[in-house]
This record gives sequence, C-alpha cells and structure tokens, in this order.
Amino acid sequence: MLGKIAEIIDDKIKIKLDIDIAEQPSLVNLHVIFDDGTKKTVGEIANADKEYMIAHIVGDIVNGVFTPGSTSKPSFKSVVRLIDMSELELIFGKQELRRGLTNFGTSNVYDGYKINVDINDFFNSHFAVLGNSGSGKSCAVASILQKLYMGQTPPINSGLFFFDAYGEYTHAFSKLREHNPRLGYKAYTTNIIDPDCEILRIPVWLLDIDDLALLLDANNPTQLPIIEKALKLVRILTGRSESVIRRKNDIIARAIQDILLSGAESTKIRDQVMGVLTKFNTTTLNLESPIVQPGYTRTLKQCLYVDKIGKMQEMELVVEFIRGYIIEDVDLDESDANPYYSLNDLELAMEFALISEGILKSNKVFDNANVMNVRLHTLATGENRHYFSYPKYITKDQFIETLLWDPQTSSRVQIVNFNINYVDDRLAKVITKIISRMLFQRASTLKPRGSKAFHIIIEEAHRYVRHDSDNDILGYNIFERIAKEGRKYGVFLAMVTQRPSELSDTCVSQCANFIIMRTMHPVDLTYIKEMVPNISSEIVLQLKNLKPGNCIAFGTAFRVPTSLYIDIPNPRPLSNNVDLEKVWYEVAPNPNGMDVSSILSDQVAQQSMRTQQAAPPQPSQPLVAIQPE
Repeated sequence: MLGKIAEIIDDKIKIKLDIDIAEQPSLVNLHVIFDDGTKKTVGEIANADKEYMIAHIVGDIVNGVFTPGSTSKPSFKSVVRLIDMSELELIFGKQELRRGLTNFGTSNVYDGYKINVDINDFFNSHFAVLGNSGSGKSCAVASILQKLYMGQTPPINSGLFFFDAYGEYTHAFSKLREHNPRLGYKAYTTNIIDPDCEILRIPVWLLDIDDLALLLDANNPTQLPIIEKALKLVRILTGRSESVIRRKNDIIARAIQDILLSGAESTKIRDQVMGVLTKFNTTTLNLESPIVQPGYTRTLKQCLYVDKIGKMQEMELVVEFIRGYIIEDVDLDESDANPYYSLNDLELAMEFALISEGILKSNKVFDNANVMNVRLHTLATGENRHYFSYPKYITKDQFIETLLWDPQTSSRVQIVNFNINYVDDRLAKVITKIISRMLFQRASTLKPRGSKAFHIIIEEAHRYVRHDSDNDILGYNIFERIAKEGRKYGVFLAMVTQRPSELSDTCVSQCANFIIMRTMHPVDLTYIKEMVPNISSEIVLQLKNLKPGNCIAFGTAFRVPTSLYIDIPNPRPLSNNVDLEKVWYEVAPNPNGMDVSSILSDQVAQQSMRTQQAAPPQPSQPLVAIQPE
C-alpha cells in the first residue's frame, strides 16, 4: 500500500505516503488504484515529494470494465496501491494481437508494454497526426500503416489515398507486395519532366461545375452560370451532326442579334459582329455567308459596310438574315453529344458560353467572366495541361477503380500515393480537393451504403485543409463536408501537419483520435489545448519536451491519454534531414557531368570580348593639341 488519501479537490487526490519514496523507482505517470471494496477508481500520478503524492482521476473499474472520466471520487477509506497487470490491460489493451487489433508502439511509462489499438476504434473515424518538423510524423504514419499491412490479417480490401507533399512514402511502401502478394502499392507523380512512375492525369470531362470553379479560381458566384453553360455546350460543340451545327448557329445568331440591336454606333456594331464571326462561325454562318436579294447577292461581311456619314445602310437586312438562324428549340439526340473532350474543346465552349450569356453588352460583366476564360486558356496551353488529359474515355466510377488497379500485376492495390511535390500549392490544393470530392461522391452513391471505405491521408495538411473561399463561392468546403458527413459513407480524413492552428476548425473538431508529437509553437499548443478533448495543462507541457518518435495519443481508440514510442518503420519514408557533414565536406560530382570550369571560362572570355567592343577606339598616333590663334 502506498499510503492514505489526505485530500480530494475536484479530480486531484493528495496521498500521504507510507513508503520511503527514495527507495522506489520513479512513480510519476504510473497509475494507482483507489479500492474501497465496491469499486476501483483509477488515478495517474502527476507529481510526488518525500511526503505526498498527487494523482489525477482518469476513470473507474466496475465489474471488470474500465470507464474513462472523473465522474465519481474515491472514499477516504480506499486502499491506495499501484495498478496490476490485469487492471492495466483493461486500460491499455491486451498484449497479444488478434484480428481487429494492430500495434502502434510501446508504452513510455510501462517498460515493454505494447500499445495495441482496435482497428475500428481508430480507423473508423477521422484522425490527426500533429507535431513540429523533425518530430517523427512521417515515420509515425509509415510505422503504423506498415504494422497494419504486415500483420497476420492485413486489410486487403482497404483503400488509402496519400496526398504526398514531398514524395516521401514510396520508399516506405513500394515493397508491400514482396511481403504479401495480395497487397499492392501504386504511385502517381506530378513530375512531367523526369517521371519515375505514372503521371497523374485527371480526365477533364470528369470535372463538374464545382471542380472547374476551383481550378479556374472563381471568386464570384456570378461566374458559376458561365461554367455551367460551358459544360452544357462542350458536349454539343464537339459533335459534328446537323443538329449540332444548328445549335451553334443559334448561339452565334442570338449574340449577333444582341449586338445589332444594342443601339451603339454603327462602326462599333460592325467591329463587334466581325469579331464574333471571325472567332465563332460554322460552315453555314460566317462572314462569307451569302445574303440573297432580288437581283443581287452579297456576303454578310459586305452588308456590314458603314458609309461616310456613319450609317449601316443594310442594318435591317442583316437583322432579318441573322434571325433566320434563331430557333426556339433544337432537338438534340443524346448520341449527337460527345462525352469525350479536351481542355481546348472546353476553352471553345467557354467562349461560346460567354457570348451566349450576352456579356458583350456589359463591360463589367465581360471583365468578371472573361478572367476565367483567360485562366482556362493559360491552363490549356501551359505545362499543367498534362494533368487534365487522358488517352481514352472513362467514367468517374471507372477512374476511381483504375486508381486502385495495378496494370503491371493485374491486381488491386491498397495504397495509392499522389506525389504533388512538383506543382505549386494552389494547383496541389485543387488536385487534392478534386480527387477527394470524387472519392466522396463515389462512396456516397454506393449501395449498400458503407460497402467500401476510403481513407484520405494528407501530408502538410495545413496547406490544403483550410477555411477557404469555397464556402462563399460553392457553399461548402469538400474537406469540411467529408469531416462532417464522411463517416456514414466510409470516407475518412487523416491530417498530418506541423501547424494545427492553420487547419480548418471544422475538420479538427470532427477528429476522434489524435497522435501528437513534439510541439513547440505557443499558438499551436494553445490551439491543441482548446480543440483536443480530454487534454490537461500537464500534458500540454509534456508535448514541448517529447523526443522524436514519441507521442501522446488521445481519442476513442485510447481509453486514457497514452504516452508511447512509435517504432521506426522499415523501410523509412524519405523524410530525413540533409546530412550537412556529407554535403559540406565530401567532394560531390558536378551536376549532370557538366564541366563547370569550362563554362565559367567561356563566360569570362565572352565578357572580356564585350568589354573590348564597348571601349572607344584608341588612336594610332598621339593627338596634338591645337592651340588657338
């Protein structure tokens, strides 16, 4: 027996010691039992001196079941003793692994005690891994998943999607199939210059209004109807049937009619009509279309002539001609629409959408809508176009299935890695949101509901899982929607970050489990204390002094806050720091075998030549001063 209860204040128990604590090993952080014969109250020793010990109540053991919390207090007659092994297992779980359990690491408090976690309690909810750079977050994630997949009963039907900010995890999981032929790992890269695996490509026809609004950085809800119109038109405009041409003519004619009847000056009307027909035309409606009148035939371009007094003499004739192409209803067969299109096709459809919405009548509306067209043109002609091309038509469901399929082995994979290291943060965020939204939509339409599970693991989550303008433009943020609704559909969010205070509060609040490693920033520590449940000031102080690989785990998978060491994964992710001793002192070969000295010599020679050419010519004979008379 350790001693007797001297004082009870809230959940703090002061114990008068009956033992010589100087003869004992360290008792701080060990658990004690207050046993009054009817129930057992469990406390954790917070601090001690030679006379007294302070313990915090963490729960009760009733009928062989541990219940966390401090709803009841022990009686003063309770026997105070250290917890035994059978009671310890009620709190931290049994030592032997079985199906449904996986090992996370080893207790920092009880020497050699394995922390085994129920898979449903941890992976059946959103979770976060928090900690400073260098605290071991990547290694912790890799170690936990390696143990999960390399156990006796690996989850062969799982689907984990990594959004890898630095391309770290391929090294940790690429040998998964060698361990078990039923397991597989697949990687995509955004490196289009020197790809070491398949380049990430998202079919542009799978992008809907919300996806394109993110991709084109829409900043006003009024831009959404333009995107919606473009998506409706692109499937029509890429067709070649007569009904498609009639529909194109209708769009062009309505835009031209608006210009003709705008009341502007004739020269401005002529220039705008010619501008539209130069860019948008068909084989039947263009500047060379014949306008037939009794006794003569002229082209549409000729009829746009403006005389010396600034009047378009054939205005009525042109209006009547254009109205002939306007039809109230165009009956388009679904087979006329083309589901397969490119970014260039979408750009053309966007331009048609702009003129069909009558933006030429308002400079302000034009400027607001045309900025998206400029961004789309930049995307369609820039390097990023590669990420939104695809060699053949595929549906959204098929696309998700191909992500989880390895054509080299003709088998399913369990882990998919998207290396988004080679694109800027804005595009990386958009790609992450688009694919996450596709996964959420796929899971939400499955029957029976929850028949598949997708885990979305986001490294450097503070870059992507933020409170963005999505809520203002689209009415929602996909990560916040997944955080609030994903569990019932089997879509789970895992955030790995060094700056938890920069994450979306909604997403953090929906996390059921936290693995927190060394954290130093006072703002982050305050945020963790306010946002993470069941965390005390004493634990927050511990977070500042944790060694790499050590963490404190909270949540539904842990009955009490648990201090543990997570084993080093094998192999490790490529998250180690630069070895300055090697970089600074060892002789390294020149990059790509270049002869740097000869390059520099050439540069010096060229600079010398330019200097000589720029200098004024020197006279061959000395100049003689001319004296004034």
